[in-house]
Amino acid sequence: QVQLVESGGGLVQPGGSLRLSCATSGINFSGYTMGWYRQAPGKQRELVAVIRSGGSTNYADSVKGRFTISRDNAKNTVYLQMNSLKPDDTAVYFCKAEWGVLTYWGQGTQVTVSS
Repeated sequence: QVQLVESGGGLVQPGGSLRLSCATSGINFSGYTMGWYRQAPGKQRELVAVIRSGGSTNYADSVKGRFTISRDNAKNTVYLQMNSLKPDDTAVYFCKAEWGVLTYWGQGTQVTVSS
C-alpha cells in the first residue's frame, strides 16, 4: 500500500520558516520524481518545487530563493525548507510522487502565514 504522509505545517509569522516533510512507503522512492504543490482557498493547485531522481530541481518563480526542496533516499522522505515566508504562502501543501504514469498524492498539511 502506497502512503505519502506530510508533516511540519502550522502557523508562522511573516518572515518565519517552516520545514515540511513527506514520508513515503510502498514505492521505490529513489526512482520517483517528488514534488510539492500547494492550494490556497479558491485557487487552483500549483506546483511549488520538484526534485527528480537524479537530484535536479525546479521551483515556482514565487518561491525561488526562499524555498529549498531536498530528498533523503535512505529515509524515503522529501523535504521543503521554507524561509522568509509571506502571507501569500498560506495554503495546504501537498506532496506528490510521480514515475511514468504512476502518480500518488499525500493528504496535505496546512501552512498559515499570519501575524
